[in-house]
Amino acid sequence: MTDQSPVDPDATIEERDFESALRPRALAEFEGQPRVREQLALVLDAARHRGTAPDHVLLSGPPGLGKTTLAMIIANELQVNLRITSGPAIQHAGDLAAILSGLDEHEVLFIDEIHRLSKPAEEMLYLAMEDFRVDVVVGKGPGATAIPIDLPQFTLVGATTRAGLLPGPLRDRFGFTAQLDFYAEADLAGIVTSSAGKLGVDLATNAAHEIASRSRGTPRIANRLLRRVRDFGQVKGHPRLSRGVARAALELYEVDERGLDRLDRSVLDSLIRKFGGGPVGLSTLALSVGEEIDTIAEVAEPFLIREGLMMRTPRGRVATAAGYAHLGLTAPAGTETSLFDAGESQRTDRSRLF
Repeated sequence: MTDQSPVDPDATIEERDFESALRPRALAEFEGQPRVREQLALVLDAARHRGTAPDHVLLSGPPGLGKTTLAMIIANELQVNLRITSGPAIQHAGDLAAILSGLDEHEVLFIDEIHRLSKPAEEMLYLAMEDFRVDVVVGKGPGATAIPIDLPQFTLVGATTRAGLLPGPLRDRFGFTAQLDFYAEADLAGIVTSSAGKLGVDLATNAAHEIASRSRGTPRIANRLLRRVRDFGQVKGHPRLSRGVARAALELYEVDERGLDRLDRSVLDSLIRKFGGGPVGLSTLALSVGEEIDTIAEVAEPFLIREGLMMRTPRGRVATAAGYAHLGLTAPAGTETSLFDAGESQRTDRSRLF
C-alpha cells in the first residue's frame, strides 16, 4: 500500500497515470538489475522468516533507473504501508520527528534525494535508524530537556543520485546498499515490450529494440519515448508500431540513433564547429548553446562522456574522434580518442618543456 503518489508532482494527470500504470509491483516483475534483485530478495525473505523489519536499504544510481519503483516493491513485498518524502522537504529535525513518530510497526519510509537532508535532521536520523528512538528537545537554554520517544521498528529506504555526498555515519547505518547501473538494450527492450502490453499498444519486437537503443540505458526515458511513438502512431494512422514507425517518430522528436537529443547535439556541435573540438571551459560551452551551466553539467555532459563523444580534461572539454564521426565530420590528425590518450598527450606535452 502507498499513501502518496511517487511520480513527479508537476506532471500532468495523464503523465501520472502513465507512470503508475507501468510500474512493476513485485520483484519478479522488475526487469534488469539482476544482481540487485537477487540481493534484495534475500534481504526481504530473511526478514519475513524472522518476522522483523528488514535492514535499512540505500539505493544509489543515476535518475530514472528504478529507485522509487524498488521502494514501492519493497513495501508491496512486505505488505506494509509506504511513506514517501524527500531530503529537501525535511528542513528541520522537527519535520523528521513528526514523520517518524507517525510510522506504524514495520512500515517502510522512503526518503528520495537523501543526500540533501539538513544537518539537524540527518543527526536525528542516526539514532532513529540504529535504536528506533528520537530525542525531542523541549525548551531552550539551560532549561532545555530532551524527551526520548520510542519508535516502531521500520525500514528506511534512501535513494540518492550522489552517494559520495552522504556522510559516512549515515551511509554506514544502511544494512544493504544497492548500486543501480544503466540497463542493457535487451533489458530495456523487455521493459518497453511489457509497457506496451500494459498500454494496449501493438508494438513490433524490432520497434521495441529501436526505442531501447535510443533510451540512454534508462527505463524512464524508454517509457517516455514509447509514449511519443504511441502518439505518433495514433495520429498518423499506424495501429501497429513497426520499426519504421518508431524511427520516424523518434526522428520527429529529434532523438537520434544513439539517444542524443537536441541539447546533446547542440553541445557537441558547438564544441566542434565553434571551438575546433576544444579544449573549452564549461561556462563558455553553456553560453554558446544558450543553456545554464548546471543543465550542461548534469544533463548533457555525463551522457556525451559515457558515449565517448566528449572528454573532460584539466584543460577543458574536448571532442573525441567518435564525436566528430557522429556529426559526419573528419577529426583532425592527433584528435584524442579516449581519456587515456588525453593523459598521454598531456604528459608528452609537459616532457617537451624540459
